[in-house]
Amino acid sequence: MDYDIAIIGLGPAGATLARLLDSKFNIIALDKKLTCGTDGFNKPCGGLLATDAQRSFIRFNLNLPTDILTNPQIFSVKTYDLQTHLVRNYQRTYINFDRHKFDLWLKSLIPSQVDVRNNTLCKNIERIIDGYQITFEENGQHKVVTAKYVVGADGANSMVRRMRYPNHTLRQYIAIQQWFEEKHPVPFYSCIFDNKSTNCYAWSISKDNHFIFGGAFPKKEANLKFEQLKQKLEQNGFIFGTPVKTEKCPVVYPQRWRDFHVGNERIFLIGEAAGFISASSLEGISYAFDSAEILSNILNRDIKNPNKAYYQRTIKLRLKLLGKIVKAKLITTPILRRLIMKSNISHIANVE
Repeated sequence: MDYDIAIIGLGPAGATLARLLDSKFNIIALDKKLTCGTDGFNKPCGGLLATDAQRSFIRFNLNLPTDILTNPQIFSVKTYDLQTHLVRNYQRTYINFDRHKFDLWLKSLIPSQVDVRNNTLCKNIERIIDGYQITFEENGQHKVVTAKYVVGADGANSMVRRMRYPNHTLRQYIAIQQWFEEKHPVPFYSCIFDNKSTNCYAWSISKDNHFIFGGAFPKKEANLKFEQLKQKLEQNGFIFGTPVKTEKCPVVYPQRWRDFHVGNERIFLIGEAAGFISASSLEGISYAFDSAEILSNILNRDIKNPNKAYYQRTIKLRLKLLGKIVKAKLITTPILRRLIMKSNISHIANVE
């Protein structure tokens, strides 16, 4: 084998695994993004670090550099139900940050002994004796390497997952996000429910003099539903104007236990590639960290059957995500959401 481990994708899951693996391993890591700047793959993520992800930083003994943080830091989320015209404020302890800079920073923490290949696209993974043959394009050139283990950290549209589980379909939405010049007098976060536009949800965030609006929509009419929802929100005081940029990508939406696939036969799936994302909030960074940490501990200790160990040690993680699926069904069901919001539980009213 050319390498012990091949990591496909260097988002939060893949970059964290590459950083935590022992130096005894010969590792190659393939990533779409470039090494610096704003070029490369930009994911339509709002860029909010949730509490569970913050706990991971405590375990990793890491601190966020200030150039990743963005303004303002807001402590509540304004929740809109367009069916009932209810609006509620709920306290949240998110950290507002630049997602693209965050991903590049996580990559910068990868030890120098890891063979990081940027601007690459994995084309094929084929089983061979004692491992796998990985075919990829790097800067337009066709290349082939071999590795004993393969880790799919390649996100919602994971090629590794599709190769390993060709007959399994995992529900996906299209996440669309647009950036605008901030024109609201008071910056805010929002969570928006409108079952006529999507049975998932939408969001808005104020960030460094920009107003970001995004949402997850059914694939067939994603662009249409996105624009229709913008029109509805303009009637609720949202100010858009001309988009500065638009971002788009698929996002997985787990609905059941068997939507979580962790791999087998020396292939492992971590982060969103494994279906590890909250169905209720689409937050995936904390689960990317958790799954990468679990797998690194298994591989570093040379456990005899690493696939079995990874399956067993992620059961707690999958149970937690199963609870998020139940929560998602509650908050995306109009009558139940209305009851929750009308109860005013945890709502903080603005001072008039």
